[in-house]
Amino acid sequence: MLIRYGYRLGVRVSVRTPALIRLDIHPSRRGDIISETPLRVSGLDADLPVIDIHGNLYRRLALQPGESVFELSGVVEDSGAFEAQLSNEPAWAIEDLPEDCLVYLLASRYCETDQLGSSAWQLFGHLPDGAARVRAVVDYVHNHLTFGYRFARPTRTALESHQERVGVCRDFAHLTIALCRSLNIPARYVNGYLGDIGVPKDPAPMDFSAWVEVFLGGQWFTLDARHNTPRIGRVVIARGRDAADVPMLHTFGPHFLTEFTVTTEDVDASQDAAQRIAA
Repeated sequence: MLIRYGYRLGVRVSVRTPALIRLDIHPSRRGDIISETPLRVSGLDADLPVIDIHGNLYRRLALQPGESVFELSGVVEDSGAFEAQLSNEPAWAIEDLPEDCLVYLLASRYCETDQLGSSAWQLFGHLPDGAARVRAVVDYVHNHLTFGYRFARPTRTALESHQERVGVCRDFAHLTIALCRSLNIPARYVNGYLGDIGVPKDPAPMDFSAWVEVFLGGQWFTLDARHNTPRIGRVVIARGRDAADVPMLHTFGPHFLTEFTVTTEDVDASQDAAQRIAA
């Protein structure tokens, strides 16, 4: 399967403003890219990306007063298969975990394990450790929170999501992460492209999405409490402890979003649709 991806992002600043952007496909998927137009920022070629401390690609630049428009597009190859699902994978003892998993057991900016720990054990401590417990966490978050773009708030934490019972995809991810970490299961935040491939089309405009990866049975599994169903065609942009580690646009000063368009679609399906419309 070939997936067309891309974005057009407009940002306005009033003074020269340094910025970091994480909008390049993750290094783990770069080998799957069939073609890609270089990132352009208001008509200028951007600097090449470098690797951050979490293994993601990022670029440094300075936004000039006025509006800057970021544009990138490409085509990536995907297996077209639904993502692997949990079965009976065990949770590893903390002393046996790989070194790079340990950071994903700790509290972070949006995931307050210290305040959610007792609730996590009360809700899920009676369940078998491992896959069964994690599936219960995902089901719980899916049913506990109500999704809605109108609920978006960049400062909402996992604890606040749990209390308010509303959120967007990042809130579903943060609550899932915090509960899993509280149960001694490594969990990390992921953002990237997720189109309506193999599922009914969502009438809302395409968007970037956030989900979770947990470490069980010696490997990382993808979880998504918002959708709570296997999906096709996720394309990772960045991974981190939570959204604070991987903002797609981080400006060192105020900015205003003026435009935000995302494309992520099955190339064959979109061509078929265009042919039907033309006919």
